[in-house]
Amino acid sequence: MRRLAAEFVGTFWLVFGGCGSAVLAAGFPQFGIGFVGVSLAFGLSVLTMAYAVGGISGGHFNPAVSLGLAIAGRFEWRDVIPYWITQVIAGLCAAGILYVIASGAPNFSAGGFASNGYGDLSPGKYSMTAALVAETVLTAAFLIIILGSTSRAAPAGFAPIAIGLGLTLIHLISIPVTNTSVNPARSTAVAFFATTGAPGQLWLFWVAPLLGAAIGAAIYRFVLSPGESPGQIGREPK
Repeated sequence: MRRLAAEFVGTFWLVFGGCGSAVLAAGFPQFGIGFVGVSLAFGLSVLTMAYAVGGISGGHFNPAVSLGLAIAGRFEWRDVIPYWITQVIAGLCAAGILYVIASGAPNFSAGGFASNGYGDLSPGKYSMTAALVAETVLTAAFLIIILGSTSRAAPAGFAPIAIGLGLTLIHLISIPVTNTSVNPARSTAVAFFATTGAPGQLWLFWVAPLLGAAIGAAIYRFVLSPGESPGQIGREPK
């Protein structure tokens, strides 16, 4: 329960901080932070909570990360579903509180509410294929960053910085394409508060990140560092 509580706190902060920056601050008149600021907010939310609670839960905050770590041999399969449930509930709680705050502004309109989408719901009107490819490739890269920066060969203590900066870069690349998911819990959290039909496209933002996570984890485990990953959950490398 302590691990799940830590995962709840971390995922809550990621959704509240990242999506909150998009909903409350990105387009604020005269002082809006824009998509660069939103990208930094997502990266900083992961970086700060990775240091704060990562030592307790592993700092996943993302169902795709939990799946990828299990495939890489860094996480027990029996814990995947409890982590997924916790992450989704935490995201929904964060989005609900964010909605209460945002709706306190005059002339409030939920609109997209930082949700993800393709076609008409894509910031740049990118196609479903473009969104699927982008989310898959970027999530695969994210898993490689996570696995590599937390490996025994990496400098100790710097993994949250690499992961946070990696997520920032991912957002800088893909906000125009899908508004950036690479995280099914983040996508689910805000989709049901949007008024644009985002829930109808939510399937892609589960399928693509989970597929990408599996690809990234397999590349790291079997190509980049064969035999290392299984040894990091209490067993000797095969």
